Amino acid sequence: MKASAFSYARATSVVNAIELLAEHGDRAKVLSGGQSLMPAMNLRLISPELIVDIGDLTELRGIAVTGDRLRIGALTRHVDLLNSADVAKHAPLISEAITHVAHAAIRNRGTIGGSLAHADPAAELPASMVALKATIIVEGPAGERQIAAEDFFTGIYETALEVDELLVAVEVPVAQRNSAHYFSEFARRHGDYGIVGLAAQAVVDGDILTDLRLAYFSVGDRPVLAMAATKLLNVAVTPAVLLEASETLGEELDPQEDQQASVSMRRHLAKVLLARCVATLLGRPELSAGEVL
Repeated sequence: MKASAFSYARATSVVNAIELLAEHGDRAKVLSGGQSLMPAMNLRLISPELIVDIGDLTELRGIAVTGDRLRIGALTRHVDLLNSADVAKHAPLISEAITHVAHAAIRNRGTIGGSLAHADPAAELPASMVALKATIIVEGPAGERQIAAEDFFTGIYETALEVDELLVAVEVPVAQRNSAHYFSEFARRHGDYGIVGLAAQAVVDGDILTDLRLAYFSVGDRPVLAMAATKLLNVAVTPAVLLEASETLGEELDPQEDQQASVSMRRHLAKVLLARCVATLLGRPELSAGEVL
């Protein structure tokens, strides 16, 4: 199957792209990397009247560190994130997450802005942004807006972007001293969408995890912060503490059932990831060896 007929416009600037989006509203779609947009169009899951190609907007590419923030342009490709020394140093969670994103051909073309705007609840980068307290930068006719990542994703393939706004960058706080991260997912094959995944960030203070953020994906209609379970882990973690947090997590999550997994299976896998995450962050493998679930 091929896409239905559409018009095409190559934006010459961010302002021009916003003008085109404002003129055509929800009848227009932005083309950045195209790795999600084009398959959806070819399957006729969406049929936009106008494609606004922003691929020539070099001002939307690049990675820079300014003060305590790491800024990534929306058109920065996944492969550039993977190869960036600045990302590896200041936001290593992103570097690790990228290795799980599809396959090399997709990573060579896909962009961070495209992934975040697509807002697939099974995707790795949206959850990573939530774990990292990222800020999504968008521009529209009224100017710039800064949106916390946990507020940006509003549903399945839905975000806080208005139809006349363009995602231009994402900013992430640089890693603090003694910060640690964890990323893992269960998938049938490497490169497939995760059945359940977890992106986590914390500061390790001896045997205590502070500022812990557990962002699950593939367990809801958007990335899910496990707030209740996190509160129980802000102490010296023992097997009993981890067991209580695991039970709380099972009550907190409300995953969906589909052809890949049942609700109970997703809850079980989320608990497995929780135990492995805490064990990894604290450097205490015995916490996961006993499968505290």
